[in-house]
Parts: sequence; structure tokens; C-alpha cells
Amino acid sequence: MKRGLQGEATGPGGRLTRLDGLRGLAACGVALLYHPQSLFAPQTNATLPGVLHWFQHSGWTLVDLFFLISGYIFAHVYLVERTPGQGFALRRETLGGFAVARVARLYPLHLVMLLVCAVLFLGAQGNTPLAFIAHLLMLQGFVGMVGLSFDGPSWSISVECACYILFALGAVGGRRTLQRVSVLAILGALLHFALQGRAGGPWVGDGLPRGLLGFFLGQMLWQARARLRHAPSMLLVCLMAIGLSLDMGHASSVPPMSLLAWPSALLLALRLKFMGSAPMRWLGDRSYAIYLVHWPVLKLGEQQLGHVSGDFTTWLVVTAVYALVVLVISDLSYRWLETPARKAIRAAWQRRLKAGQGARIAV
Repeated sequence: MKRGLQGEATGPGGRLTRLDGLRGLAACGVALLYHPQSLFAPQTNATLPGVLHWFQHSGWTLVDLFFLISGYIFAHVYLVERTPGQGFALRRETLGGFAVARVARLYPLHLVMLLVCAVLFLGAQGNTPLAFIAHLLMLQGFVGMVGLSFDGPSWSISVECACYILFALGAVGGRRTLQRVSVLAILGALLHFALQGRAGGPWVGDGLPRGLLGFFLGQMLWQARARLRHAPSMLLVCLMAIGLSLDMGHASSVPPMSLLAWPSALLLALRLKFMGSAPMRWLGDRSYAIYLVHWPVLKLGEQQLGHVSGDFTTWLVVTAVYALVVLVISDLSYRWLETPARKAIRAAWQRRLKAGQGARIAV
């Protein structure tokens, strides 16, 4: 296995453990710091120091970091350079294998959490039969306000699936096709934010543009990784700071985050050995579970606790207990649901392929 300038694996399809760690931190930012503000009374949230206040105000933009990481990792795993200067091709032999790998990774936990939320919150506003069907078909991010129903954060999973499809079709078409798809996706997203972007957020109508911008920018960063390795770390720190602090006035804050802050964070994470440490890998492995599991836990907490009043100490205690519950359930989900289901689906696909090859040989 080859290793890059920062010690991260760079061989064909090698695991980028430092980005797993970054994804784990991003999942915790959304699940444990941004969404849980609904557990507390406004005066309690007002006691938080500046950094935590940023998470409560802008933590939703960490979902754009998810999209960026996914695009980078997908290019790393699924693209192979033919020869220097000859562009890239899709590594997997068939689109079928690509689709099965994505279903095995995403759908089992999504389905279980959908059913859990359907049982626990069946009477909640927005949890309609139409919304259930949309979630079942992974279309919840494209049907009006449906993305806010049942397991709300899963809207971004459906957007990622759309990015996967565009990426696979572009990669199968060859280097130029993938480049065109990437450029059109990024420019289309930026045009959306230029014409319809609004301050604050998150807004339902921004879902797909956010996904397209982050995902395809991520895979373009991977293709330019050799040149980007030489970018000074201090420059990346400055760009990240600018992206995080830039006041866009009445415009959306998504473009500066996706174009400046999160690419810089990704490139810096690849240079930090700690991001690939055992605790960060543990967190990264469970990031998907953290992202989906926390929502029903949070909603049950809201039902039982209401809006908790108190000082910063109260906030710390309640948040710590909530985070512990989410992490424990996420760990159990990863061990007993995600991993076995993924292996079973992939094994079934391999058996089907072998059976098909055997039938062709017999003929």
C-alpha cells in the first residue's frame, strides 16, 4: 500500500481513515450539538460560549461537509487512473456491483430507523402514508416537506443517492463525461444559490444543490490531490477561517462553506495523524448510525423533558447523557445491524454473480 505525503493510504481504493475520523466529528456536530438545541429553553442555549453557539447557529452546514467527504472518498474508491494523462475509469466492473454496494451500506439502517420512527411517531405532523412511501423509496429529499418527516436527517441520504447515480453514469462515460457532469453539477448548484439562496437555513429547496455542490467538488479535489498536497497548511487554515466567518448578508452561507471552509478542513484532516487514530476510526465507523439514530432519541427526549431550563452546567449534563445514549445505540447498531446486513447483501450478490457465470459456462 502506497502512502501519501501526509502518511494517509493512497493505493488503489485504500481506506482514507483520516476522512472517516472527520466524518465522525461532523456527524457528532450535527447530531450532538446542532439538533439537540431543541431540548433546551432559549435562555439555556444563550448561556453557551462562542464555539458551541456557532454549532447551534451554523452546525447544519456540516451536512455539506458530509457531501464533500463522500465525493472525495467515492473518487478514491471507484476511480482508477488508466495511465498518466489518460484520465480515469470506473474501478468496479459493473454498475450493478456499484449499486449493490451502496444499497448494502445505506438501506438496512435507513429502513430500520424508518420503521422505528413510524412506530414511535406515527401520529406526528407530516408522517403521512405518502411520506412513508417516499422514505421507503429513498425519495424523501425530493418530495416537498417530506424530508422533515419520520427520521428527518435522512433527507440528505436520498440526495447523496442522486449524486451517486450521476457520478457512476459520468464515470462510465469516461473522463470527459465525468468532467462535464461535475462542472454542470457545480455550476448548476452555484446558480441556484445565486438566484434563490437565502440567509439562514437550512431550507428544504436547497437540499439537492447542496449535495451536488459538495459531492462533485469533493471528487474534483481528489483528482487534484497531487497538486493540493503542496498547499501550505497555514493557507488552508486561513481559507477555512474565512469560509466559516464570511458574512453573506442576505445570501446563503452554503457557497463559502462548501468552496472554502470544508475543502480546507478536508485537506487539513488528511495531514493530521490524530484523525486516523483508533478513537477517530471508531467514531467514523459509527458516523452513519449516529446521524440516523440520534433523531428518534432526540424526539423522545423532547417528549419527556420538554424545554430544559438552567445554566451552562445543566446544558452540559443533559447533553452528555443524551450523547452517551446516542453513541451506545449507534455502536450496537453498527455491530448488530449495519455490519451483518452489509455482509449478507454483498454475499448474496456474489452468489448471484457466480451462479450467472456458472449458467453461461454450462450453456
